[in-house]
Amino acid sequence: MDYGFTIAAYVVAAVLFILSLGGLSGQESAKRAVWYGIVGMAIAIVATLIGPGQGLWLLSLILIAGGGAIGYQLATRVQMTQMPELVAIMHSLVGLAAVFVGFNAHIELGRVAAQFIGEGHAFPRLDVSTPEAAAYAKTFSGFAAIVAKKTAVEVGILKVELVLGIWIGAVTFTGSVIAYGKLAGKVDSAAKKLPGGHALNAGAMGLSLLFAAMYLGGAGTWTLVLLTLLAFFIGYHLIKGIGGADMPVVVSMLNSYSGWAAAAIGFSLGNDLLIVVGALVGSSGAILSYIMCKAMNRHFVSVILGGFGGASGPAAEVEGEQVAIEADGVAQALNEADSVVIVPGYGMAVAQAQQAVSELTQKLRAKGKKVRFAIHPVAGRLPGHMNVLLAEAKVPYDIVLEMDEINEDFPDTDVVIVIGSNDIVNPAAQDDPNSPIAGMPVLEVWKAKQVFVSKRGQGTGYSGIENPLFYKDNTRMFYGDAKDSVSSLLPKID
Repeated sequence: MDYGFTIAAYVVAAVLFILSLGGLSGQESAKRAVWYGIVGMAIAIVATLIGPGQGLWLLSLILIAGGGAIGYQLATRVQMTQMPELVAIMHSLVGLAAVFVGFNAHIELGRVAAQFIGEGHAFPRLDVSTPEAAAYAKTFSGFAAIVAKKTAVEVGILKVELVLGIWIGAVTFTGSVIAYGKLAGKVDSAAKKLPGGHALNAGAMGLSLLFAAMYLGGAGTWTLVLLTLLAFFIGYHLIKGIGGADMPVVVSMLNSYSGWAAAAIGFSLGNDLLIVVGALVGSSGAILSYIMCKAMNRHFVSVILGGFGGASGPAAEVEGEQVAIEADGVAQALNEADSVVIVPGYGMAVAQAQQAVSELTQKLRAKGKKVRFAIHPVAGRLPGHMNVLLAEAKVPYDIVLEMDEINEDFPDTDVVIVIGSNDIVNPAAQDDPNSPIAGMPVLEVWKAKQVFVSKRGQGTGYSGIENPLFYKDNTRMFYGDAKDSVSSLLPKID
């Protein structure tokens, strides 16, 4: 076996990647899981550099060093609150790589085919079915050698692979760029579509299939270019049509897309590890997206099609006024309470208030009070966002509960403190069928005896949806920066 070491290394790397994914499912094993992934990737890179198609060592080392330097800068400078948009923009790079690899495969396929039928050879096309053609194929090197060794059937399969890789990669690229813009606040987070809406998406999809069929039939490069442009449009228009409330699902969905794009790259390049890793990322992202849609009572297909079949009609108007409260009033309620539930949201992440929240939790528990955290499946802008922040602040795992574990306890809770959350505690999800989040399971905090909401102001938040919770009789608004607000409570807890 010419590349036995490479194959063995790929197997080890694949096992480490699987262990990494499995470990990321729990907070206690996540750190170890990250190291599994790092070691697996290091092994994969070394094995690839000395495996089939090796060469261009100087360029490879320069690119690895450059990528490592950029990665280091991002890791040290990007705040935890910026992780969702960082993940989105990283997905775009995977998609763009798939597009480049697909076009490179197309160019190499044409170049090798031209050499096969040129130079006086009696080969009517690229096909190594005969011994003479197989012998000539051995004169090629690098990726061209992989292409040259294919039979006519395998060449047809390669064309299908590169078409899929380019299409999925292009959708992933523009979709991820728009997702980054929405998460970073550079693009309006509201769901917006061009005139024609879903008909445009359907038409672009139909034309994509037409041009793919024409390319596979030998129509030429222009069909591949048009297919790519259509895929760029589909990715852009799909994500523009998805509202801010569904963005956590979009991030995991794009993660899935990037995985399938990577798998397509693996097929085109003949790289088994890339196929395995792409399939792992693609399937895990799809499963996570499905789980999150189920938790939000959303239809998976509806979300990925840009909100097709969503609620229609005007949302119910909210009546009343928001009543503010100062730190003394909140502290008094906490001192008198026996049970407290804290609901963290993206506002806590923005204010970096997790450490102050952890100190408040310690003081309340030291006084014998029952303190727990309620985590919604899509709290924040990334799956597990709040869990990571609380773990970073050393909040005990056993008091951090998921929505299904704690929702029934709110009627028996004395005080709920909501820190920077909007949609996940919005009663309109249950009461208003025309609300953009209608039907989504939420944390029923309004059933508690008292609710204090820590917010910077009276805005509607990221998704732009008004929240009737803020106007209820048992709710008081604790305005101000979350970190400063929570810190102001600490000396008042006696």
